[in-house]
Amino acid sequence: MRSHFPLTELCDALAVSRSGYHASRRRQPGPRARQQVVLLQAIEKVRAHRHARCYGSPRMTHQLRRQGHQVSENRVARLMRANHLRARPRRPYRPKTTQPDHAACPSPNLLASAPAPTAPGQQLVSDITYIPTAEGWLYLALVVDRFSRSVFGWHLADSLHADLVCHALDHAHRTGLIGPQAIFHSDRGCQYTAALLRGQLARLGLRQSMSARGHCYDNAMAESVFAALKAEALPPEQPFASRALARSALFDYLETFYNRQRLHSSLGYRPPREFLDLYFQTHPLALH
Repeated sequence: MRSHFPLTELCDALAVSRSGYHASRRRQPGPRARQQVVLLQAIEKVRAHRHARCYGSPRMTHQLRRQGHQVSENRVARLMRANHLRARPRRPYRPKTTQPDHAACPSPNLLASAPAPTAPGQQLVSDITYIPTAEGWLYLALVVDRFSRSVFGWHLADSLHADLVCHALDHAHRTGLIGPQAIFHSDRGCQYTAALLRGQLARLGLRQSMSARGHCYDNAMAESVFAALKAEALPPEQPFASRALARSALFDYLETFYNRQRLHSSLGYRPPREFLDLYFQTHPLALH
């Protein structure tokens, strides 16, 4: 407002002295103010990552601490709020009923009575989701380890045939981390009751488990992975411009970010691969 009013009038209106105003103009930022600038730059650098735009203050705080910054969650939240750095929100989870095969006999829910896993490869969950592209749908099948939250196997296809899940399971089995008699849990979709998949499970020595009718939240871990993927990997405008772009983006997300870099609160804010590495440092003989 200096171009419209004399400095004396402005100082009188704001109840500040002229000397105080001039002193504030000459004063250098204090240590905390300088630290705020450094922290804000670090936050913006984390958010610049192609998949980290969904990080809110809790996950951002742990990411900054891993980089050596001594910072509290409240301070990070204030900085993000003051600079309008809002996490990209997830869409609410609304369970959709998978198309069942009424002629097939569902497997019992072994997961409901099983204790929590104590090692990788003891309990696996699997599910299928739709990936929108401008060229049509793609279908993604995942196999997730309940112990480490790792995506052990995945497969992307343009059809919902049973071999979609078979390829994902084969990918998971090649990790060498799935133990004998491990539980393989899913919903009652026709891809999971298909003879092709059940034959593969028998050959691999895995026990099939399925959610009871109407209990879609039994498979919540796989749904959680899908929720994160759709919030962090899909383009904001959705859908993908092409199937080729979708395949490239999902490979990048699952193979380079989700397993290796994404912090999971249930793992003490560690990535799944780091959590597994720590486990095998003390349990080397548990590797299958």
